[in-house]
Amino acid sequence: MGTASFSRPPEMSGAENNSRTAGLALRMSKTAFTFAMALYFALVVFDNVTDYGTNFQFVTHVLSMDSVPNNQSVVWRSVQSPKFHHLFYWIIILWEAVAALVCASGAFTLLRSLKSAAVFNAKKTYAIFGLSIGSLLWFVAFVIVGGEWFLMWESKWSGELAAFRMFTINAFVLGFLVLPDKD
Repeated sequence: MGTASFSRPPEMSGAENNSRTAGLALRMSKTAFTFAMALYFALVVFDNVTDYGTNFQFVTHVLSMDSVPNNQSVVWRSVQSPKFHHLFYWIIILWEAVAALVCASGAFTLLRSLKSAAVFNAKKTYAIFGLSIGSLLWFVAFVIVGGEWFLMWESKWSGELAAFRMFTINAFVLGFLVLPDKD
């Protein structure tokens, strides 16, 4: 029988160890922010479904343009049909639900990949998709369609500031996530 030889891994310098710890901390932070966005979207969906009337009223006023100063050159843009108001609202709710689910899937994937920067970088896809879906919701549905097409910015029902805030938070998390990770 031969003797087993056990060798210790080479010692890391303090700087190398700090760099590894910082890299892990950044990966954990990116994962936590992605989970936070999933939680946010899930709570928004929950609120919109359980308290349907509150935000439905907002959607109705924006689409009908009933609180925009009377400007006959743009009033043709308004949507007066309650059926379409419900349809628009459900599209927003489903969009939020998809963002929540894809962000959550991405966050769980990232959580399982924390140990290796290379694996973590390769597993960002669902988180990137989820955060992109969320960013597009705020930018397209609220800033472009609500804000510009339905002139929400002229209305007392303007949600553009809140939409811009959420777009900014979402874009920050997305920008932070896509930064390359190193061990």
